[in-house]
Amino acid sequence: MDLYTTIIELIDLRSFSNLWFWILLAILWSSASHWILGIPYDLVLRARRQGGQHEADLEDMVRINVTRLLYISRTTGLALLSFGCFLLSSLAVAGFYYRFEFAQAVFLLLFPMTLIALLSLSTARALEVEDLAREQLYKRLARHRIYVQLIGMMSIFVTSLWGMYQNFQLSPLN
Repeated sequence: MDLYTTIIELIDLRSFSNLWFWILLAILWSSASHWILGIPYDLVLRARRQGGQHEADLEDMVRINVTRLLYISRTTGLALLSFGCFLLSSLAVAGFYYRFEFAQAVFLLLFPMTLIALLSLSTARALEVEDLAREQLYKRLARHRIYVQLIGMMSIFVTSLWGMYQNFQLSPLN
């Protein structure tokens, strides 16, 4: 096997049969589940268990990240929404109408992440309006994480079903 063939196999655009796609999917959802509103979830657990400086750090990070998310949504929200809709609809058409597998794979990665972004924005707005006590803040962040994990499980399930379907369709046994 020569170097050219090895490189082509590593960057193969048949996404659902490529190990790198599945590694990327696992890393994406692991990171999305760990970083809640840009805050590492282990900090939430540490603040809840140990208190003190960890609680102050968590409250500062929540305040900073909520303010940052809301500032971005208020200043460039419409442009981001327009571009996101354009990108997702382009990927959906290219992937599912024209049967371009790479576009299908990117759509199946990005669409659930837009749901996570909207969920994060909703949680940030709720945190800005409500003046939560520490225990309520922990519960709100834990609930947000559970919603992210549920979306992730559904996304992984749908992506794996679609990937298996694609691999069976392209199998030489048909």
